[in-house]
Amino acid sequence: MSAPSPAFTAGLADLMDPAESVGLVAEHLAALAEAAGRAGAYAATVSSWGAELARRYNTGAHLLACGNGGSAAEAQHLTGELVGRFRHDRRPLPAVALCADSAAHTAIANDYGFDEVYARQVTAFGRPGDVLVAFSTSGTSPNVVAAAKAGHEAGVTVWALTGPGPNPLASLADDAIAVEAPTTATVQEIHLSLVHAMCLALDHALGVQPAASPAR
Repeated sequence: MSAPSPAFTAGLADLMDPAESVGLVAEHLAALAEAAGRAGAYAATVSSWGAELARRYNTGAHLLACGNGGSAAEAQHLTGELVGRFRHDRRPLPAVALCADSAAHTAIANDYGFDEVYARQVTAFGRPGDVLVAFSTSGTSPNVVAAAKAGHEAGVTVWALTGPGPNPLASLADDAIAVEAPTTATVQEIHLSLVHAMCLALDHALGVQPAASPAR
C-alpha cells in the first residue's frame, strides 16, 4: 500500500485541531457528569428492581433482556453479570440476552420481519413471573416495543431502560427509567451504570457476601 500523499497529510493536519478535539471530549464528559449527577434520582427504583429480582430468582424465575446495537451490548452485559458474577461469587442466575442467538435472530427476521425478532423469543421463553429488561435509548424501537407487548401477553414483568421520556416503551413497561441526557452515547453510559447498580442491589438482596480472606 502506498503512503498518503504530502498534500493529503497536510489536509488532515489542517482538519485535526487538537484544541477542538479536547473541547469536544471535555463537553462529552461534562454532559456525562451532569447526567450521572441526576441518576441518583433513580436509586430507589433500581434498588426495588434488585430486591424484586432476588425474590423472583428464589422462586425459579428467569430474566430476559433485549435491545439494538449498543443497547444489545447492554443487554448482554447484564446477562453476563447474572450468569457469571458481579463483585462477589454467588450461584449463577438464569438470564438470556435475546440478541445473542444469531441463528434464531436471523431466522425470525427472515421469516417474520425484524420487528418480531424479540417478541417471538419472549413468547417462546417467557413464563409468568419472569422479567424482561428492555433497553432502547429512543424508547421507540419497534422490535423492543413488540417484545414488551409480547411480555405482557406471556405474563412477564417488563422493566424498561430508555432515553428521555415520554416514549412508547416507557409507557408500556410495568416500570421504567427514562434517562435524561442529551445524546445516545450518554444515555447508554448511564444505562451501564444502572445495570451495575441493579446487580449491586440484587446481590445485596440475595445476601451475597465477599469471600472470606484466607487465614494467615
